[in-house]
Amino acid sequence: MATIGLIVTVTHGNEKHDLYVTPQQGTSEPVVQDLAQRVEEATGVPLSFQKLIFKGKSLKDMEQPLSALGIQNGCRVMLIGKKNNSKEEVELKKLRILEKAVEKIANQLEELSKDFAGIQQGFLAKDMQAEALCKLDRRVKATIEQFMKVLEEIDTLILPENFKDSRLKRKGLVTKVQAFLAECDIVEQNIGQETERLRSTNLALAD
Repeated sequence: MATIGLIVTVTHGNEKHDLYVTPQQGTSEPVVQDLAQRVEEATGVPLSFQKLIFKGKSLKDMEQPLSALGIQNGCRVMLIGKKNNSKEEVELKKLRILEKAVEKIANQLEELSKDFAGIQQGFLAKDMQAEALCKLDRRVKATIEQFMKVLEEIDTLILPENFKDSRLKRKGLVTKVQAFLAECDIVEQNIGQETERLRSTNLALAD
C-alpha cells in the first residue's frame, strides 16, 4: 500500500502553520506522533510540552492513526505549549538535522537489503552474483561508516542538565542509530555467508 500524507493546519497563539504530515517508514498512514514531530519542527515546541487539540479533544495516544480521529486533509488542530529557550532550540535544530541524516542512511540500508534479498531469491544470473555481493559488501561498510559519523557528531553535542528535551532527543537518536548498526551487522554477516556459499558451490562445480 502506498504511503499517504496529508496537510494539517496547526494554530499556535497567533501563528498558523500548514504542515505536510507523512507516515514513518514502514507504516501506511500518519499517526499522532508523526504530526507532533512536524509540529515540533515548525513551532519549536518540544513534543513532551505539546498539547494538541482537535475538535475539543486532546490527542494523547501517539500511536493512533490521524484518520481514526477524523483528521483529514485540510483539518485544523490547535497547539498549546511553550517553546524552548533559544539556546536549547539551537541544539534541537542540530539534532533534527542529524535525525534527517539518519533517515536518509536508513533508506540506503533498506535498499541494499532489498538488493541482497533479490540475489538470494535468484533474480540475478549466477555468473554476476559474486561481483554483486562484493559491491553490496562495500555498500554495507560505507553505510556503517555513515552511521558511525552521525554517532560521533551526536557525541560532540554538549547539553546542560536543564536541556531536558535535547537530552531526551539525543538519547532516542543514539538508540535508533545503534539499532540500525545492529541491522547492518546482520546484513554484512549474511552477505559474507552468501559469498562463502557461492564460492563453495563454484569450487564444487569446478571439481
